Amino acid sequence: MERNIKTKKQSESASTQGGQAMIASVVFFVLLVLVVTSGLVSPMVRDYKTSNLNLQSKQTYYSTESGTEDVLYRLFSNIEVDENEVLSVGGGEVTTTAGRIDGVMHVGSFGDSNGINREIDLTLEEGYTASFDYSLQSGTGGFDITGGSSVIGSIFANGPVTGDSSSTITGSAVSANSPDFGMNQSNGAGTPSYDVIFAKTSGSQDVAQSFSVPIDTTLNQAHFYIKKVSTPSNITVRLVSDASGVPSNTTIASATLGASTVTNSYNWVSVNFGTSPNLTVGTTYWLVLDANDSNSKYYMIGGNDNGYAGGVGKIGRHTASWNNTTPSGIDYFFRVYTGGTPGLIQGQSSSNQLHIGTVAGNAAAHTANYVNVTGTLTCQDGTGNNKSCEAGTDPTYASMPISDSMIDAWKEDAEAGGVHSGNYTVDWAGATLGPKKIEGNLTVSGGGILTVTGTLWVTGNITLSGGGLMKLSIDYGEDDGIVMADGNISVSGGADATGSGEEGSYMLLLSESTSGSAASISGGSGAVLLYAAEGTLTISGGADLKGGTAKRIVVSGGSDVTYESGLADMHFASGSEAGFAIAQWKEIE
Repeated sequence: MERNIKTKKQSESASTQGGQAMIASVVFFVLLVLVVTSGLVSPMVRDYKTSNLNLQSKQTYYSTESGTEDVLYRLFSNIEVDENEVLSVGGGEVTTTAGRIDGVMHVGSFGDSNGINREIDLTLEEGYTASFDYSLQSGTGGFDITGGSSVIGSIFANGPVTGDSSSTITGSAVSANSPDFGMNQSNGAGTPSYDVIFAKTSGSQDVAQSFSVPIDTTLNQAHFYIKKVSTPSNITVRLVSDASGVPSNTTIASATLGASTVTNSYNWVSVNFGTSPNLTVGTTYWLVLDANDSNSKYYMIGGNDNGYAGGVGKIGRHTASWNNTTPSGIDYFFRVYTGGTPGLIQGQSSSNQLHIGTVAGNAAAHTANYVNVTGTLTCQDGTGNNKSCEAGTDPTYASMPISDSMIDAWKEDAEAGGVHSGNYTVDWAGATLGPKKIEGNLTVSGGGILTVTGTLWVTGNITLSGGGLMKLSIDYGEDDGIVMADGNISVSGGADATGSGEEGSYMLLLSESTSGSAASISGGSGAVLLYAAEGTLTISGGADLKGGTAKRIVVSGGSDVTYESGLADMHFASGSEAGFAIAQWKEIE
């Protein structure tokens, strides 16, 4: 029998080969792991680097933007700005530049953070901007259209919108609620320091308290802290205007305070003004308590010593004379409640509806009566309409597009160009003027042409008539210009007011008058834009204009208002003191 016998050398050789195979397997596995790990780690590293670069780039951009905003803040605040500045922001540096290139103001900002750069350039316009988003916009006085007139566009009112079936509004019509009902002005609490007698023969018949309001609104209620002796007559509570520091004879609104609501002890007693008279910010009004006099039947009102900083108490007789209280400086206990007047759109009857949205448009108000609307009718209640109310939120009060600060700046700009003392008249010979303050009236008539080269401020009235023309100089280009009056503005007899002749250039005629004739246009005349935020704008007799804004607007006599889209983005060219507006903001790649 044969026997298989391995030698020692053969065993050692086999063992060596097995170890080498094991080592080779381990090396292969390690290499495989390294390859797989590298395949996983490399994208993660690349993503991390990319994310880090993006983060640093964003940080650099924000730093660059901060430099831009720093320069803008100082320009807008009239703080001196150097042409070149270097700022340290967020661990990097931002270099800003500010200056004019070809007459246009630019602000540049270059950011550098760890070798990563971002750059921003701004183009600025000098002057003020305003948006007239509606053909006509009225304040609390509302809007009325009759007599075959038309508005080609939309209207917005902080008061009621009324009209008849002969007139049309091609776009939308909105009547907003007045500001929320609440106590606006007040004086007095607790036990009065003084008991002031009125409605007594041996004394003065009436008492009056002046006040003013901080925003345009409507008067809703007045409360008085009074008591009675015996059984006096009812009190007529009057809202009257101011006449050089005393109540005038002009009654704006009145209401009856019943004697039966007053007791023999002091109590707050209220009276409602159902007509919701309008109150204008900054205007002085008087509340007059007017009652028949009697020696044995009279009233007392509580008062304190200079308790109300916004007005003063008087004693006297309505339509007669007024005197200071004794002692002087007594203010009566009173409260004025304003707002809470719901919006209203209303035609005249079911057969005489106001037509809205004849091209495309909606109607929106808290209450809508006798309305024929093409689009949606949004209201809470109504009657006599061509469709039912759809539920929705009531429109809210909107501010006027021009601020007091803008008007003040324009006045400064006009006055910087010099002052003309006395009236200024332009006839067929024509004239060129501006910027200028005119201490008197401005009249353009007889076919005369006034070329406006800068802002005009007229302390009296402005009258355009007899084919007179007022136009902006061609130097205005696409910019808009302002001619303003402290008094009334009248455009009639085919007169007109225009821009520079370039598309997008308009002239604004602005009146600061509070009267019922603050601005008017009639007799086939045209004007680009009329503005009377504190008074009434009347458009009549076939007049034609592009837009208007006023506390109250009345359109009649076949007049037309045709809106132009350029009014939504007006830029008023003015002096360098008027400030800046951003025209373009871009990053340079």
